[in-house]
Parts: sequence; C-alpha cells; structure tokens
Amino acid sequence: MKKVWLALAGMILAFSASAAQITDGKQYITLDKPIAGEPQVLEFFSFYCPHCYQFEEVLHVSDNVRQKLPEGTKMTKYHVEFLGPLGKDLTQAWAVAIALGVEDKITAPMFEAVQKTQTVQSVADIRKVFVDAGVKGEDYDAAWNSFVVKSLVAQQEKAAADLQLQGVPAMYVNGKYQLNPQGMDTSNMDVFVAQYADTVKQLVEKK
Repeated sequence: MKKVWLALAGMILAFSASAAQITDGKQYITLDKPIAGEPQVLEFFSFYCPHCYQFEEVLHVSDNVRQKLPEGTKMTKYHVEFLGPLGKDLTQAWAVAIALGVEDKITAPMFEAVQKTQTVQSVADIRKVFVDAGVKGEDYDAAWNSFVVKSLVAQQEKAAADLQLQGVPAMYVNGKYQLNPQGMDTSNMDVFVAQYADTVKQLVEKK
C-alpha cells in the first residue's frame, strides 16, 4: 500500500510540475539572436554522450516531449560530431537513419554498442549496428554517400554552428528558446521529465 501511495504522490507531483508556469532564465533561455528557419523543436545529441543515453533510454525525455506537442508540431533530432573519435561518422550515420526512416530502429542498439558494449570502433562497426537492426546492407551503402545524406549532414553541422551549440543533450524551440534543465526540479525524475516536456509545449505555443 505504501508503494501505491508513493506512486500516486509522484504522479500528483508530476502533474503539478507540468501545470506550472515557466520563466525565462529558469526553465528556458531566450537566445540573444534567434535563428530563422530552424525546426520547431530541435534536439541535439551524441551517441557518445552519457547524459544523452539517460535522456533517451532511461528517462525517455524525447518520447514524453513528443507526446505533449500540439498536433502538427515537427520535432527533429540531430547528431553532433564534436564528441568521440567517430563523432563525424556517427553524424553521417544518423543522416542515413533519417534518410531511410529508421531512427527508432537504430537509436537503442547504437547507444548500446557505443557506450555499453563499446563494439563500435570503426565505420564498419557502425554499419553492422544498422544491419543487425534490420536495415539492408545495400540500402545503407547506397545512402551513405548519397546527395540526400550529404545534405542532412550539412544541415546538422549548420544548425549546431548557427545555434553556437556547446554541449548535449540540448533542445531548442523555434530557433529562439533553449531548454535549461538546470533550472528544473531534479529531485524527482518523473517531475523533471514532466516539467521538461511541458516547458517545450508552452514554448511551442508561446506567441
């Protein structure tokens, strides 16, 4: 019974946090120079980043944000190349995943291979993760040096440069607002995730 009450208390806390008003400088930061043309909701991550692994695979922040977004809101995820020895190759691999529409298929196994088993030590190892996840090798190979993938790599690099990205995980809304996790309640992870997702929702709706 005690566990039930604790779970209920956590749900109430999460609901209260998600309903709270957000404040510039606390839950989010308004950028000095807004960047026009960026996706409505843009998330940056790296397969080398431990906090990104926590965000994606443990806390499921992205999933919670996606569920909260108003209908029709586009959410985009870009990989950064400034972390790890294969950062640039993994950014290209992420572009392949986007081009083939297999982001959900390869995210978990790639995190596992890079951070847990540490079996990604070469470009060939990256390809193996895709193939093991069910992507045809010939489809991967055809996409790797394609114009579409090169364009997606350039988009990822440009967005990171334009927003002067310093670290990951990071999330931006309308090229104008940056989420600030340090200003959120981290004493309870359910509350934190609910507050993070609701902050994105409110920023998307912000006029």
